[in-house]
Amino acid sequence: MTHPFFTGTRHPRVLAHRGLTPANDGDSSVWENTAAAFAAAHAAGAEYIETDCQVTADGDVVLFHDETLARLVGDPRPVASVRTRELENLLAEHGGLLTVADALDAFPEVRFNIDVKTPAAAVPLGPALAAHAHRVLVTSFSDRNRVAALDSTERAGAEIRPATSGGRSVIARLRALSAARLSPARALRDIDAVQIPEVHRGLRLFTPSLLRAAHRHGVEVHVWTVNDPADMTRLVAAGADGIVTDRAHAALSALF
Repeated sequence: MTHPFFTGTRHPRVLAHRGLTPANDGDSSVWENTAAAFAAAHAAGAEYIETDCQVTADGDVVLFHDETLARLVGDPRPVASVRTRELENLLAEHGGLLTVADALDAFPEVRFNIDVKTPAAAVPLGPALAAHAHRVLVTSFSDRNRVAALDSTERAGAEIRPATSGGRSVIARLRALSAARLSPARALRDIDAVQIPEVHRGLRLFTPSLLRAAHRHGVEVHVWTVNDPADMTRLVAAGADGIVTDRAHAALSALF
């Protein structure tokens, strides 16, 4: 059965990667994964936003990609050592910090694809997701993080589990089994999507055999991170169900 995360929206899926920021057009005033970046993606017509979560020193699950502040503000401290209020102040002039709960409340029409970046986020994430599980997909490179977040959401009283995209181990098994023409049914149990780059370290992941195997088991295939409209249309024509992109406005124009 198709998860509600995928129902009532357009296909192929356009997932706005960390929102939509003017930095893509040469202006860095609004940062990724902020309230302003999400508002811009929503205003452009994106039905899905891909984002990431970390945990602050206060235990708040915030939407932030990196483990440290180094890339954005030149500060080597881990997010986990920074108080939420300080992080709010740092992002105040760059789009505004959001917790997971803030984002779900502020954007009730958006479907959120949330990457669990750290084991510390998995358990506290559950209560924030429980009432919104129908419009959330949980993913992580770590299948352990992903499963822990799903379990926490169910323990918090969710009526259904969130949708989920397999991590590295699921993708590796799917790639190997599909190439060998073996059934990936066990690897894809309870999986709703796989999200992959077209090529990783010289190995092509987006292959006809992987697509066929995933689709045979009702699993969508999303490709990241694709910013060239020609590549977007090519991948969708080849069977991709979704495109994760920094240029959601361009993807919506190219695909619809």
